Amino acid sequence: MAGRFAPRTARPAALPRTTVSRQAAPSGRAVPADDGEPLTREWTPPGPLDLRLVLSPLRRGPADPTFRMTPDGVFWRAARTPEGPGTLRVAARGDRIAAAAWGPGARWLLDGLPALLGAEDDPDAFVPRHRLLALTRHRRPGLRLLRTGLVMESLIPSVLEQKVTTDEAHRAWRLLLRRYGTPAPGPTASLGLYVVPDARTWAMIPSWEWHRANVDAKRSSTILRAVRVARRLEEASRMPLAEAQARLCLIPGIGPWTAAETLQRSNGEPDAVTVGDLHLPGIVGHALADHRAADDAEMLELLAPYAGQRHRATRLILLSGRIPERRAPRMRPGDIVHL
Repeated sequence: MAGRFAPRTARPAALPRTTVSRQAAPSGRAVPADDGEPLTREWTPPGPLDLRLVLSPLRRGPADPTFRMTPDGVFWRAARTPEGPGTLRVAARGDRIAAAAWGPGARWLLDGLPALLGAEDDPDAFVPRHRLLALTRHRRPGLRLLRTGLVMESLIPSVLEQKVTTDEAHRAWRLLLRRYGTPAPGPTASLGLYVVPDARTWAMIPSWEWHRANVDAKRSSTILRAVRVARRLEEASRMPLAEAQARLCLIPGIGPWTAAETLQRSNGEPDAVTVGDLHLPGIVGHALADHRAADDAEMLELLAPYAGQRHRATRLILLSGRIPERRAPRMRPGDIVHL
């Protein structure tokens, strides 16, 4: 599963060909890039891999400044790594994955490529107990649970999504990143990619800018408390699920819902079930027991046979298409901008 990668000449649109230079380092590390050239890497997945299914949880809305999928099937991701900002470009080339990366964080992103694409996930650990999930898994063999290894980049947008409509949260994320993030390294100008701000920049955002982004004081205060201990929260990416959840929930304003939404992405946790969601219990209840009025307790009871794999079970349910029809009007967006 190890890959090899080396610097190549940057191209503005298409992913570099998957032929790897013989000057590449052994499978462990990348060769440093010169003159702004990208590092490249090839990796062969251990089984079927659907890039859209695997990477889609990273996208926070269709105009997320940190994520793009272009019409040619190439995925772009901007991230703030422990080594600095970086841009990753990923595409499938037959049975292989070809990737290129730019910026100070390029090496870190390429080293983490297999984990990002689910190499540490074990789909075979899931044993379907319902025909719906068995059929969905059969139809979606390329589903793997990603692992970014980065906590804050998933925690902050999850806090923004607390108790508001998805559109409101995505708008706030977009506005804040475009104002306080940094342009992503590499040939990304036409894509409008931005790297998330560092902890100090988040901490320095004035109250009126949160207000202008339609983020209330409760959510902004939670983010400010989190970024003050960002280094300690990042340690959760290497912890078992229970310890990681406990670490995140030490921050007032972060509860089980936010912790689960974060650890599903940062840690690739197959059992981080989202408790406290407005819609998920009804969706799970409808799919597994024709009970659309299920609450959290009933959802957890239905998911009990999938202990250790409850997040994967909910992903398969959402992919199955067996979603109950909406009976109530959509939640109305709030607006504090003009208050």
